[in-house]
Amino acid sequence: MSTSKEQAAIGKVLNFLQEWDHGNKTVRSRMLTSFLDENTGMTCPELELEFAQVASLFLARLTAWMRLTYMFGTCLGLQLKAVGVFLSASSNHRYLIEFLEVGGVLTLLEILGQKQTKEEDQTEALRLLQIVSNAGRKYKELICESYGVRAIAECLAKSTTEETQETARALLESLAHGNPKYQSQVYRGLIALLPCTSPKAQQLVLQTLRIVQAIVRTAHPSIVEPLLNMLRSLHLEVQYEAIELITDLKEYEVRPVLLSGLVALLKPAKEGVQKHKILEDPEMTKMTESLPVFVQQAATSKAIRLLAQGSEELSQELLSLRVVHHLLYAMGNQEHADAQRQASLALEHFVRTYPVVEELVRRAMGSSLFAAFVL
Repeated sequence: MSTSKEQAAIGKVLNFLQEWDHGNKTVRSRMLTSFLDENTGMTCPELELEFAQVASLFLARLTAWMRLTYMFGTCLGLQLKAVGVFLSASSNHRYLIEFLEVGGVLTLLEILGQKQTKEEDQTEALRLLQIVSNAGRKYKELICESYGVRAIAECLAKSTTEETQETARALLESLAHGNPKYQSQVYRGLIALLPCTSPKAQQLVLQTLRIVQAIVRTAHPSIVEPLLNMLRSLHLEVQYEAIELITDLKEYEVRPVLLSGLVALLKPAKEGVQKHKILEDPEMTKMTESLPVFVQQAATSKAIRLLAQGSEELSQELLSLRVVHHLLYAMGNQEHADAQRQASLALEHFVRTYPVVEELVRRAMGSSLFAAFVL
């Protein structure tokens, strides 16, 4: 027979559930706030003790209400945080299974895809998906099978807050680890994100690609073009991450295409550098310094220098692609000082390393200019 203490606890829970069942939005909002204040950080046994061994009854009600109302944003932030109390509790396997059985993953992904969802609610949904992903391989596969990679990637690309972007990035990385069936899907999803317009998102994607690239162990050819386009960024942190990834890719099968692409960028197509009439105005000449094609030319020269300095084999491959000729061309860019400087530094490496290149450049520049160049 139950003790009077156990009966009192059961009565308390039954009253709580009855109040929930009959309560309106205002009542339930108050109840969730109290629930979060009193139970955040509890373990599974502690929650069961608090709810007289029937905590699952409240979790079922909570998830059902969220599934019915998330499209309207009704207390969505509170709902997600309350679900998080259950899913983040240690020894939470039981709650996790119950949440998944009622379509919890699909609900969270649909929340991410809604235009009207607040970013703080998206962040909370991403955190819950992270908990699911961290539970193991089969849970990562469940997220991916539910088109989760696309939803998370779109959230990262469209978000305007760093917290949401960072949380989405961490989730994509989590989905790539220990998930051989879908790691390539995550990899391709990251590549598809490279052309996004947010510099912070681009930086995070490039960082994550470096990690995932090592996991998949093979480079997809589609990575080359959008990666080289990242060198056009006016944001130095994006350029840095792009060059780091380019350096990593020298060990993969895309190396020949990557090197030839880099060399070609030193001599951009004429249509890429045409001046607009407005730029012919003396007061607007400084605008040419920020033309993406010239920024790309400078970053490309830097990348080539770093690659050549790190490997004799790469230096030889670059020389076979006529890199010296292209670097001389970039040095002649009088409209972008950094492009000239970076091309000069790269060329200096080849001149000091290879006597034949030194003689070639001496003849191309003339003795007096070459003497000034090597000082």
